[in-house]
Amino acid sequence: MTYNDHRAALAKADADLKQRFEAGESVVELVHARSRTIDELLLKLWAAHGDLRGAALLAVGGYGRGELHPYSDIDIMVLLPDQFPDAGKDSVTAFVTSLWDTGLEIGHSVRTVEQCVEEAGADLTVATTLMEARLLTGPEALFDAMMTATAPDRMWPSTTFFEEKRKEQIARHHRYHDTAYNLEPNVKGSPGGLRDIQMIGWIAKRHFGAASLAELVEHDFLSRGQLQRLEEGQAFLWRVRFGLHILTGRREDRLLFDHQINLARLLGYEDATYTLAVEQFMQRYYRTVMELSRLNEMLLQLFEEAILMDPNAPAEPLNARFQVKNGFLQTAHAQVFRDNPSSLLELFLLLQQNPDLRGVSAYTIGLIKRHLYLIDDEFRVNPRNHRLFLEILRAPEGVTHELRRMNLYGVLGLYIPAFGRIVGRMQYDLFHAYTVDEHTLFVVSNLRRFALSRFDDEFPQCSEIMQRLEQPEIAYLAGLFHDIAKGRGGDHSELGAVDAEAFCLEHGLSKYEAGLVAWLVRNHLALSMTAQKKDIGDPDVVNEFASLVGDPLHLDYLYLLTVADVRGTDPKLWNSWKAQLFRDLYQLTRRALRRGLENPIDRELLLQEKQEKARDILLGRNISAQRIDEVWSLFTDTYFLKHRVHEITWHTEWLADSDTDSNIGLVDVRRRKTGDGIEAVFFTPREKHTFAHATAVLDELGMTIVDARIVPIERDRTIDSFVFMELDDRVEIDEARIAKVRRSLTRILTAGEDNIAKVTRKVPRQARMFTTRTTVDISPDTTGDRIVLELSAADRPGLLSKIGQVFIEHGVDIEAAKIVTIGERAEDVFYVGHESGKKLDAAALQRLGDALVATLDSKPN
Repeated sequence: MTYNDHRAALAKADADLKQRFEAGESVVELVHARSRTIDELLLKLWAAHGDLRGAALLAVGGYGRGELHPYSDIDIMVLLPDQFPDAGKDSVTAFVTSLWDTGLEIGHSVRTVEQCVEEAGADLTVATTLMEARLLTGPEALFDAMMTATAPDRMWPSTTFFEEKRKEQIARHHRYHDTAYNLEPNVKGSPGGLRDIQMIGWIAKRHFGAASLAELVEHDFLSRGQLQRLEEGQAFLWRVRFGLHILTGRREDRLLFDHQINLARLLGYEDATYTLAVEQFMQRYYRTVMELSRLNEMLLQLFEEAILMDPNAPAEPLNARFQVKNGFLQTAHAQVFRDNPSSLLELFLLLQQNPDLRGVSAYTIGLIKRHLYLIDDEFRVNPRNHRLFLEILRAPEGVTHELRRMNLYGVLGLYIPAFGRIVGRMQYDLFHAYTVDEHTLFVVSNLRRFALSRFDDEFPQCSEIMQRLEQPEIAYLAGLFHDIAKGRGGDHSELGAVDAEAFCLEHGLSKYEAGLVAWLVRNHLALSMTAQKKDIGDPDVVNEFASLVGDPLHLDYLYLLTVADVRGTDPKLWNSWKAQLFRDLYQLTRRALRRGLENPIDRELLLQEKQEKARDILLGRNISAQRIDEVWSLFTDTYFLKHRVHEITWHTEWLADSDTDSNIGLVDVRRRKTGDGIEAVFFTPREKHTFAHATAVLDELGMTIVDARIVPIERDRTIDSFVFMELDDRVEIDEARIAKVRRSLTRILTAGEDNIAKVTRKVPRQARMFTTRTTVDISPDTTGDRIVLELSAADRPGLLSKIGQVFIEHGVDIEAAKIVTIGERAEDVFYVGHESGKKLDAAALQRLGDALVATLDSKPN
């Protein structure tokens, strides 16, 4: 047969495998069938090279296990005898070349036994690969000699092998942030993935000589039920990986957004009332890897106890139910959970109370799993269990760690059934970086860090607030329940509040305490939405929010929960600007509450205070009172209300040293004084419309805009302020970068309306997977003087500039903009008016809304 014939036969075999996969045939059979197909092809090509007699052809790695996916690496080794003729070596080269000519992606090595020993002794990865070697053809004696020479009694004894492999796994898990719950997990490498199963197999093979996971049952390291779950989990992940290879036409182990919807469809999932097919599929994935993570932990611990520890070490009793052996907590006997079901919670409390413990013994982990059925309705209403759970929440150390362990072992989702429903639940968007249960535990973890003085440097104000609260567990309970109703339909905040209040009352909290937790759950989005979407420079907005909060204690808890929640949604979404916004609203609201709700702060008083503080600073910088007054004669009350004191002093000092009569305009740029990022200010004639220009320039420079304020002032001028940050946090904001931004923004001053910069940056890969239709909601603000335009649209490069251009075309001035990006979606708020000063009528507003939708939903040219 020619190479073309071999290539055609291989393509036919691959097409057959794909057809069988789509028909639902067992993926286990398909993985092995692919391996057998490659076996047959290699043997034919090997036989075509006659000078290879005396050498052996070995399958190694995954191929050595007989496991091949459509585009898996095909790793082989040619094992040579010590004396091998040059003609034979030429045939080896020709054989390998023939594999490439046939279209196979081959990884190959050529070694003698001595070279195998040398390289395996120096590299654990090589030793692992050889351990899984399988003889395809050639002298068995040569193969046996290599396996004997690299056996545990010659190199990498099982103790060393185990320790090094454990370090490998820890390092690998760190690369995936120690969670399998990332939005785009790696089927092979993430925690709970295929590599974790392979880890178990490698150690079992090295220590016991076990050829398969099934043999671990014979060694009493696995029950038949555990083996079944391990095999079912592996088969599911194999099916996912096989499907990924088919969809992409390449070796692909990442569950990227690009593939998740198509893969869910390929695997037979369908949309349901409240849950998309892709969300159902990913929840199955996450729950599978959680179970595999649990089995991986238990088995590696069993191996550790068998390989590294003294099996005859004495056990030290902790109480009548638990003891410590080799540093691990374990039950005193096999009937502990059956005789005393509350021990299923007590175990986690003991781990908190004894921080020196290394963990839970593998035997006990298995017992927990077998006795989870005891966590039923009777268990959940038992007052002793209520006390134990609250003690766990109130413990001085280990709260988050034990909640995570409770979740991993399946206890938390059974004790709080509503939590069980969100385990592994993902939301198909770019805003939530983790599954709902993982996000929830991150929120509690963030709250815990506020409570522990060793983390005071992270969020000093949050730490100070949390550490003065008498009942921090109120915050933890609110964190546990804030998203617990996700995926049920309806308002998850309202539904979760009902669950939270019932749980708290059942657990003996007072009506006030239960009501406070429920209020926090119901309103957990209120502070972030007010800060990000409303004009908190407006005293009416602050007073309205203060009325919602009611008292300083509710405000303290809500502020802490908000910071913890936003930080726990996606670390990339948290920045110093949001921190400042939330902090500003918190401080303004505290002030309003101190005055009393019946005595709200008024504009005149706020204006006076800001001006007095700014004047004192400016006089201290040797700016004359006369010059301050000259600059301030340009400013309006609205300007002072919308800007912070440090911004007023910056703008005043800048304009005091500039030509404010210029008809071209002025621009200044600086690194933000109170956080990350850059801020810019324009002083221009009103007709300049800097918003459309500036947003385009900044977008093209790779900036994300977080705030914009366009404030009309005297002499038909405007002060336009922008706060922006680098999209790529690896870019250093140095003087050169500031200078480049300043030069780019300065060019705007001489640009016409028809010369707005083009934004050429591409839409990010992940965002392209979503279709978000533009919606526009227009209403008067609380005073009735301005129009509030709320816009939701697909976030993409150039979006804000396009919006600005539509405003220009319709004669609309922007007075302020609140820029909010929620994953793949922009949810921006604009306060607008007509450039002539007259009110926009209903027809004009309708035309504006229609134009925005038409422009933003149109396909790019």
